[in-house]
Amino acid sequence: MSKAARMARTSTRGGLNLFWGLVISTIISAAGFIIVARLLSPSEYGLVSIALMAPTLVTLLRDWGINSALIKYTAQYKGGNKDDNIKNILATGLIFESVLGIFLSLLSFLLSGFIAINILQRPYIKSLIEIASLTILTEALIATAQSAFTGYERMELKSIIMICQAVFKTVLMLFLIFIGLGAYGAILGTTLASLTTGLISIVILYTSLYRNLHTSNDVRPRIMETARTMFRFGLPLSIASILNSLLIQFYNFLIAIYCEDFLIGNYKVATNFVILITFFATPIGTVLFPAFSQIDQQKENETLRNVFQFSVKYTALLIVPATMIIMSLSQPGVSTIFGEKYSYAPLYLTLSAIEYLYSALGSLSLESLIAGQGKTRTNLKLALISGAVGFPLSLILIPKLGIIGLIATTLIARVPSLIVGLWWVKKNFAFTIDW
Repeated sequence: MSKAARMARTSTRGGLNLFWGLVISTIISAAGFIIVARLLSPSEYGLVSIALMAPTLVTLLRDWGINSALIKYTAQYKGGNKDDNIKNILATGLIFESVLGIFLSLLSFLLSGFIAINILQRPYIKSLIEIASLTILTEALIATAQSAFTGYERMELKSIIMICQAVFKTVLMLFLIFIGLGAYGAILGTTLASLTTGLISIVILYTSLYRNLHTSNDVRPRIMETARTMFRFGLPLSIASILNSLLIQFYNFLIAIYCEDFLIGNYKVATNFVILITFFATPIGTVLFPAFSQIDQQKENETLRNVFQFSVKYTALLIVPATMIIMSLSQPGVSTIFGEKYSYAPLYLTLSAIEYLYSALGSLSLESLIAGQGKTRTNLKLALISGAVGFPLSLILIPKLGIIGLIATTLIARVPSLIVGLWWVKKNFAFTIDW
């Protein structure tokens, strides 16, 4: 059996393990989301989304590419049975994420008043931001464990964590809203669920992976050396991620200023429906990064070409039809579940789903291919291209068109970087999509 075939078998198994976890967790979350959206008014639901913006923005400063490096080097070293290296990678990632997560949670808490009053122009959400600040630390713990599971291709463990978080979040949010806490209960439930899941994630990481690694040396003297290696790989990816996330948060701040809470609530409903497409997109995108990380382009360029081309083909085969179905059923789907309460959501859903059609052009495979081969500075350059297009475009479209302007900006800004990325792969790896 060829290496490409073996990798395809492993990736398919991992994708299926991630698929059932994603389906179950999404069904649980969707059920909770539907009930929460019915219990809260559109304005309250929009307020919850706005309150979570500040901790999300601070979270951008947390990773520094460590989680991407965790996936890359865990996958790479696993193939060579280098337990010493894997143990160093896991220990370094957890220590770094924990320390920085604590610091940034405190920073978000202290800045909550300034953010609520001066940036979001809603002083009454200060307490909501304070509560949500703890999620910066807890999501760091979850992300570290999830990255380790992905790199080690233990997708079933990742699925377990996803289901745990969905159950805890749904139960706690509904309970706290039912007892009359409203938007406050939704934020508190989200935070407590994240805390519980974070602790469970670390326990599973230690018992299932870390403890079973057989090493000859103590990992502690090599923490700094390992961190430098991870930073060299991960920092360009981190900067690219920060730029992309800052751009998204900038869009969110613009709609918070120029759009009514009612329309923001409609958009939030639409984005939750788009999650149905991720049943197919997320497993594929997740397994591709560790798969590409295991191939040496200098020695196995033909294998790399085959894996890339087939990944684009089968991604398109699954995601394009699913996207078209969601787009065509947006109106009856939203109306059946919510009635006419969220009247703008079907239009927002139809337009937002268009971005997933880009999968036929390699949007899910391209960045994983480039990063998996260690060319992370190229990922950064692609992010800069998207930002250079999206930033000025948002200043023009969002004030004039509101949510429609936001969606149009997102769709347009993605195209130039995708074209340049395909050209770069053709130039440097001598292959492209099998058109």
